[in-house]
Amino acid sequence: MLSETNNRLLTEAGPGTQMGELLRRFWIPVALAEEIGGPDSPPQRVTVLGEPLLLFRDTSGRIGLVDRRCPHRGADLYYGRNEACGLRCVYHGWKFDVDGNCLDLPTTPADSRFREKIRLTAYPVQEAGGLIWGFLDSAAALPAIPRHEFTLLPDAHIHVSKKWQDCNWVQALEGAIDTAHLSFLHMPAPSVDAGAAAASSPVSQAALSDQDSDGRVRWVRDDPCPFFTVLPHAAGLLFGAARRADGDDTYWRTTQFLMPNHAYAPNAFPGETQHGQAWTPADDRSCWIYTYSWNSERPITSAERAKFRGGFSIHSEVDDRYVPLRRLDNDYLIDREDQRRNSFTGIRGVSEQDAAIQESQGPIVDRSREHLGETDLGIIAFRKLMLASALADGEAPPAASMPDAYTVQCGGAVAHRDISLADVMRDRFGHTTGHVGSRYKS
Repeated sequence: MLSETNNRLLTEAGPGTQMGELLRRFWIPVALAEEIGGPDSPPQRVTVLGEPLLLFRDTSGRIGLVDRRCPHRGADLYYGRNEACGLRCVYHGWKFDVDGNCLDLPTTPADSRFREKIRLTAYPVQEAGGLIWGFLDSAAALPAIPRHEFTLLPDAHIHVSKKWQDCNWVQALEGAIDTAHLSFLHMPAPSVDAGAAAASSPVSQAALSDQDSDGRVRWVRDDPCPFFTVLPHAAGLLFGAARRADGDDTYWRTTQFLMPNHAYAPNAFPGETQHGQAWTPADDRSCWIYTYSWNSERPITSAERAKFRGGFSIHSEVDDRYVPLRRLDNDYLIDREDQRRNSFTGIRGVSEQDAAIQESQGPIVDRSREHLGETDLGIIAFRKLMLASALADGEAPPAASMPDAYTVQCGGAVAHRDISLADVMRDRFGHTTGHVGSRYKS
C-alpha cells in the first residue's frame, strides 16, 4: 500500500506537481496524426497535464502546440483564424506563429515595439509513428524523441488509435502491467471450454489471443498465480510472468514499462503483431490512452485494421470524439446472460473490460487501503521507480536522454522451467531486456 502523501505524489500530474514535472521532461503523445488536418486547417483542442492547449498546422505544414488562451485578454484561440503561417485571435487580431512569437499586433501603433514583448506559450512537437508528440517543459534542454520500434517502421506496418478514459492515468497504466489479471478478467466463463466460448460468444472471442492451438489461453487459465521477475533497464522495467506450461516447460509472458507512460503487451510470439499503449493525463481524473500495434516483419492488413477499429485486441471501438461506445455511463453495455454462459465479465472487448475495472476503482484509487500480494511485484517496482524519479530534485531521469534505449520488444515464450527470464530474453531477442535497436541504427 501507499501512504496518502505518496498516492498524491504518484497521481497528481498538473502544473507545479512533482509527477507533472517528471512527465514534462519526456516526449509524450498528445494527439493522433490523423486529428491534424492540412495546412491552415482548423485548430484542435487538446488538454494535457491539466493545461488547455491547441494544436494547429500552419501554411507551411509546421505543427504548433500552444496555450489556448490569448495573452491579451484571455480569449480562446480555438475560435481563431489559422492563416498565413499563424493563428490570429478573432477578438483583437493578435497573431502568433507555431513557436509562440507574436507576428502582428494591429491594436498598437505601427512604430510600437510592444509586439517584441508578447509571447504565446508554445511547446515543441514532432510527428512519429502516427502520433503527435509534445515536450511540455519549455525551460529544459530538448532531448531526442524516443526511438520506439513502431516509430521507426513504415506507416503500413503500424496501426494507432486512441480513447478517452474516466480515471487517473496511473491506475489505467497499472492495469496494463498487471498481467496476472488475464487469468480472470479476459477469460471465458469458468464453466465453458475456451474453444467453445470463442466460437459462440463475440465477448470471449475478442478476449482470447489470436490462436490457442499452442495452449496459451489454457496455460493462463489454469495457472492464475504466475511467478514474477522484474529486470530494470535504461528505459524502464521488464516484467516477466512465468506460468506452468506442459511437461517441464514454463510459459513466459513479458511486458515492458517504458518511462514515463508506456507499456507493451505481453502476448506476441515471434512474427506476430505487437501492441503497446501510452497514457497521457488530461487532468488528474481522466486520461487519453494511445494504442499502437506494429509488425516489424510485414504490413498490417486492411482486414486487421478493420478488426482493430471494431475493438479487437487492446484497441477500443470509439465514436468520432474517440469516446468508447461501451463506457462507464452505460455500464459498458454489460450482458449478464453472456456473463453467466460465456464470458467472465459479460463486457465485450479487452479494452472495455480493462476500463470497467480501472474506472470502477474511482477517479483516483485510494492505494492506502490496498493489500498487495506476490503477483503485484511489477506494480510495486513501477511505483518505486516513478516515485524515486519524481523526487530526484528536478533532474530528468537518464532515460529521457537515451532514445535508443526504447527500441525494445517483448512478448511470449515457452522454455524449460529451469531457464531464467534473462536467458529467455537473450535467446529470443539477443539481449536480456528485449533490446532490438541494432536493427534500426542510423
